[in-house]
Amino acid sequence: MNTRPIAVAPNSRPAMFESMSRAVAVGGGVVSPMADAEALIWADARADQFREVMAANPEVEWVQLPYAGIENFLEHLDEHRIWTNAKGVYAPAVAETVVAQLLALCKNLHEYARAATWEGPTGRLLAGSRITVLGGGGITQHLLPLLAPFECDVTVVRRIDEHLAGATRTTTADRLHELLPRTDLLVLALALTPETRGIIDAPELAALPDHALIVNVARGGHIVTDALTQALRSGEIGGAALDVTDPEPLPDNHPLWSEPNCLITPHIANTPDMGLDLLEPFVTENVRRFCAGEQLLASVDVNLGY
Repeated sequence: MNTRPIAVAPNSRPAMFESMSRAVAVGGGVVSPMADAEALIWADARADQFREVMAANPEVEWVQLPYAGIENFLEHLDEHRIWTNAKGVYAPAVAETVVAQLLALCKNLHEYARAATWEGPTGRLLAGSRITVLGGGGITQHLLPLLAPFECDVTVVRRIDEHLAGATRTTTADRLHELLPRTDLLVLALALTPETRGIIDAPELAALPDHALIVNVARGGHIVTDALTQALRSGEIGGAALDVTDPEPLPDNHPLWSEPNCLITPHIANTPDMGLDLLEPFVTENVRRFCAGEQLLASVDVNLGY
């Protein structure tokens, strides 16, 4: 296996920088200055300085991005480099959060947590629910086994109609409006692309039953925020749990904060502490593959944008 020079940048998050530097060394690479590097491990979710770094270093062959969502980097992708992201790396952590949010909504924990007096019983079973999951990637693949004990009827909506183990059925997005009226729980776990931005808007919310609950752990841009706010306020749907919002962070005075049937968490389905433990061995393996001339994990399709 050849030892190859690999840069880690930027050093804006010391823990991330140290973890990725360690991954390079353990994987068989040599942490090198940017000017000497054949590959780059980008150690920040932000794309600040990224354009300048790429323009100044055209010899970089491979770029590893730190998260599955790469919308901040889309404009920088090109055809002459290999691009990889972290598809599937954080899926176990995010799938656990989906189950937590589903249970919290079903058991009305979001409203009880805000109460200042003893209230009457409200809640329902997760077991046996009709769940529609948008997205068939790593989060969904880890979520399905977690849902198995609840014996739910789970429909996965994905780009290709290919069965996933644990799903009751799979279908494609062109049939979404057929599914929504039969959906008790809607989970968003798909990549954000021009095609999926705003996939849940007023017509989709109106198509859901009034008891339906929504969980979004993907990106805030999948849901039109004003439409969701109105649907919650009017009782058009039963509630929502949002780990991501649009805009993000959600402003302090935004009306969603005061909606009693809305549970908001600050994009913590995968925290930095959880994330580094999952990302470091993944990057180590990709560095090993790069040095050995093998196919890398989690390649980005430049045309699809994920």
